[in-house]
Amino acid sequence: MARYSRLRQIQALDPERDYQEIYRISTEYEFPWDVNRALELALFRTYAVPSIGGLLDRTREFADRGQKRYDDTVVLLYEMTRDGGMDCERGRAAVRHMNKIHGRYPISNDDFLYVLSTFVVVPVRWLAKYGWRPYSRHEVRATVNTFRHMGRLMGLKDVPETYEEFASLLDDYERKNYAYSEANQRVAEATIAIFQGWFPGFLRPLARRGVVALTDPPLRQALGLRRSSRAMETVADRTLKARAIVVRLLPPRPDSRPKKPHTRSYPGGYTLADIGPAWAGECGRPTR
Repeated sequence: MARYSRLRQIQALDPERDYQEIYRISTEYEFPWDVNRALELALFRTYAVPSIGGLLDRTREFADRGQKRYDDTVVLLYEMTRDGGMDCERGRAAVRHMNKIHGRYPISNDDFLYVLSTFVVVPVRWLAKYGWRPYSRHEVRATVNTFRHMGRLMGLKDVPETYEEFASLLDDYERKNYAYSEANQRVAEATIAIFQGWFPGFLRPLARRGVVALTDPPLRQALGLRRSSRAMETVADRTLKARAIVVRLLPPRPDSRPKKPHTRSYPGGYTLADIGPAWAGECGRPTR
């Protein structure tokens, strides 16, 4: 079937050598919407660790500039994983800029590894449940290798080597470190407000319930969120699964489809100097 033409392309590549290209094809063409939703959920999960949620709360980036903070994350990840990946000039510049921003704060290696694990594990689990197909073994291994490479460029120690190790790290870290704090809750509420802002006013309460419906009990407890109704959880689950069926029947995304991320904060384009807090500005190339 034509819908699986890119999967055949992916299967012809080597996930130990061509992992950044495999990851790019998967995120830009096979699962762009799903990976975005999964990464949003991945970031949301990190707030439940008080050392992470507390730091994000103290910076007030989500509280005061929530949409920009969201867009900056999207842009940095895009710049690091676009064509050429982290081995081209643009990708290396994005990594340096990210490291400059992170370097201002006392973030532990363990917290960094946990965040990295969410970027690996949450999309794999999301696609297994809601994707029009699950990740192939090639794509799982390519995802692992992409974020292992990112971890090395971040100077992290003891980066997991396999998907199973990443998944074990994520599950163990959440079990040991999830705990409620008011700071966690404030960052979670600020992020939900970002998501709600994408919808007309009359749909915003529904958008909130939909976001919360995708969370599990330990996450909700650590973020101080009230559970959505069982009916809402069922609707959210069935809607996403129905979407997967529809997407499976559609033709593959055309090569000509625009690949740049849609960002509300940078409608006219951006440079790396625009990304992050004002103090992090540095020279970057315009992307328009």
